[in-house]
Amino acid sequence: MGTVFKLVDFGCRGVEGLNMELAAGRCLGLTGPSGSGKSLLLRALADLDPYEGRMFLDGVEAVRMPAPQWRRKVALLPAESAWWHDTVAPHFDALPASWLEGLGFDARAMEWQISHLSSGERQRLGLLRMLAQRPAVMLLDEPTANLDPKNTARVESLLEGLRRETDPVMIWVSHDLDQLRRCCDDIMVLAHGRLTALDEAAAGDGGDRAPEVPRL
Repeated sequence: MGTVFKLVDFGCRGVEGLNMELAAGRCLGLTGPSGSGKSLLLRALADLDPYEGRMFLDGVEAVRMPAPQWRRKVALLPAESAWWHDTVAPHFDALPASWLEGLGFDARAMEWQISHLSSGERQRLGLLRMLAQRPAVMLLDEPTANLDPKNTARVESLLEGLRRETDPVMIWVSHDLDQLRRCCDDIMVLAHGRLTALDEAAAGDGGDRAPEVPRL
């Protein structure tokens, strides 16, 4: 049985009353207006911000797990990753060479000065740093926002390969609907504190129902 990520009556500053169950290998796309709370939602799912309700990973509730352990398993890739060493290498314990190459790097990248990295290099290396944890759930906040089309394609290809090989759950935030359609199984829209399916949001079908994502 693969990973199951489940929310029960979950709420935070960006959404409320959310019930969601995502199975291993599934990717949920999340879009919505700027400021609607997408990043706040991801931070709460990673147990970095306060939340209400319950979160489960493979039947184990988040409150039963030390926060650092939860964050290794349910890993957040923020829009801007923090760096605390002068060079790249100390941020990694081990990294497959194929991942480096897949994102357009070679082994010399490990020797680079953080202060000399471009925004796109920081973003790709930040993704690799998250992937190196082998998380069961990947929370991706605009993972290609600073990238050109060539490097965007590299990121999408690497993540798709990992989906096939290791079956992580992914929640992928983006304003690029074409990208979400390429990479995700389902797409939800966050607006006014509610999550609705993309087709319902386009039709203006908000209704009074509690926001709920079907089992995927």
